[in-house]
Amino acid sequence: MRLTPRACPSLLFAALLGCPGLSADALPGPDANWQLREESDGIRIYTTAVPGSDFEAFRAVADLDASTSRLMAVLVNPASCTEWVHNCVESEAFGSGGFGDRYAYSVNDMPWPVQDRDYVIRIRTHGEQASGVVDMYLSAVPGARPERDDYIRVDQSDTHYRFEPLGPERTRLTWVQHTEPNGSIPSWLVNSLVVDIPVKSIRNLERVARSPRYAGYELVFDDAGKLVDVVRSSQSEGDAP
Repeated sequence: MRLTPRACPSLLFAALLGCPGLSADALPGPDANWQLREESDGIRIYTTAVPGSDFEAFRAVADLDASTSRLMAVLVNPASCTEWVHNCVESEAFGSGGFGDRYAYSVNDMPWPVQDRDYVIRIRTHGEQASGVVDMYLSAVPGARPERDDYIRVDQSDTHYRFEPLGPERTRLTWVQHTEPNGSIPSWLVNSLVVDIPVKSIRNLERVARSPRYAGYELVFDDAGKLVDVVRSSQSEGDAP
């Protein structure tokens, strides 16, 4: 049984937005001056300055007790943001299309008195059967959906998730992200959230992925060994999310 529809744009919509290849070039690389900020329950959070920005990027690394297929089943569920991403209070897919290139809309609750932010994100997914590694690239496309008066639209955000299998039910997650939150917001507040958000979110992600509703999923590869979907086995018990 398949998950709820993956959202991606029509060909015309994609052409208007541009179709860059899979890349994390906008993010600091492994050789950046990463500084360890926190280590908790096996989760390591590093931060680094980003040239021209008042806001730091973070790099989170954690070995999770969940299979890559379970974790991917969570991430391709459009509504799952509210289950695991700390402060995500609204999330939905929009458009129509395929697994590898889709769009989502989400809202993040910000500490009072800062106004809440909303995101329009393009999500591209790539995986190789030979290595088992799956990469997800998320980038802000603020003009892809009309703005709402009650939120401030984030117009610059880049994220890279990498999932590396360590065993049948164990996966290493590396999460790198840099966001310009737009509007009036103190940099000290955002720079404090770059530690708080990934620690709490990763704990939530492992818990959610291990729940019964995400059991029985498997990665599907094409004849060239490229990841094309995450599906729930028809032999699995229970309902899909």
